[in-house]
This record gives sequence, structure tokens and C-alpha cells, in this order.
Amino acid sequence: MLKVMLLLKRHPSLSMAEFRERYESIHVPAVLKNATKLRGYERHYLHPGRHVIFGDTVAEPEYDVLTELWYDDMAALKAAAASSQMKAVTDNGALHLGAIKSFITEEVAIIP
Repeated sequence: MLKVMLLLKRHPSLSMAEFRERYESIHVPAVLKNATKLRGYERHYLHPGRHVIFGDTVAEPEYDVLTELWYDDMAALKAAAASSQMKAVTDNGALHLGAIKSFITEEVAIIP
């Protein structure tokens, strides 16, 4: 299983609440409609706050959400990335995003 990990920062004109609302109500349906090769799709929202093990500073996270896109293998990922449907997804995401970092990972389960 390959996972694409995306670190996403909202567009600077959006509050976190506005970003999350748009992401969940507009972008997620676009992904579900168009990304036919996906095997899994998760979003993990980051929160500023006091984390004792990391210090006492309350800070704005560099990114707002970690998104995981799961694919069976590299061939499925490449096919999805080359599709016109994925262009619709990325065009939609560009409306709400200010920054993206992406990584391709291979899952190694420790506790299944």
C-alpha cells in the first residue's frame, strides 16, 4: 500500500473554520467523485496548543491538515495523477490552499 501524505496550509484569506468548512463540504466531495483509484482517504487537522513534551509555546502550526491518499501501488498512483479527474481535484484544491508539501510513503504496519 502506497500513501501520499499531503501537508496542507489554508489560503491566507481563510480562517481555520472557513478552510475546514470549504475543505469538507466542497473539496472532499470532489475527491470522492473524481479520485477513482483511491483505496483510502483520511484528513488529520492540526491544532495549536500547549504540548508539554514539546514545550509551552502556543503557536500557529506551519500546516493545517495532514491528508492521506491511499493507493494499491505506484501504477495506480501514476494512473490517478495523470487522469483528467485528478486535474479537477487539484484545480478545486487550489481555490482554498496556500501551500502544499507532499510525500509518497510505503506503509509498514507494526500493530495491524
